[in-house]
Amino acid sequence: MNKTKKLVLISLFISQALVLSIIESWITLPIPVPGVKLGLANIITLIVIIFFSFKEALIVVIMRTMLSSIFGGGGLIVFLFSCAGGVLSTVVMAGLHKVKHDVFSIVGISVAGAAAHNIGQVLVAALIMKDMAVIALLPLILTFGSIMGILVGIVSGFLEDKLKRSKIFDLY
Repeated sequence: MNKTKKLVLISLFISQALVLSIIESWITLPIPVPGVKLGLANIITLIVIIFFSFKEALIVVIMRTMLSSIFGGGGLIVFLFSCAGGVLSTVVMAGLHKVKHDVFSIVGISVAGAAAHNIGQVLVAALIMKDMAVIALLPLILTFGSIMGILVGIVSGFLEDKLKRSKIFDLY
């Protein structure tokens, strides 16, 4: 794939992840834990890991978190939460994807990524609040994250199949 096409595709993925993040911010969840979200942008992260690499996925995650923090008005704190979770999630999902064919399905990779994202955010919360009591919320957050990880994995699997059939990554 030439550099121009790759740049265009990565830019499109960044914009798609940003749109999903914005849409997600409009959805209020009936969960008694503040800041819990659906994790829809992880669909894009998984797709970039599958069709490109860890490096490109990390670029997408960092750009998305930076832009969504700017456009969403959350500032540095929101960026830290989102980036910590996103980077840790990307590291875990990219690592598991390398052994996917032997052990992990895309749904399993997504659930592990959701758990890593949640753990990253709780660790940042504990550091910012200087209180480890926030870790007590982890079972509730991980439960919801696992459910969303399953749904994100299923959607990512469908999208992966459609993108492979479209042969968009085969064009020059």
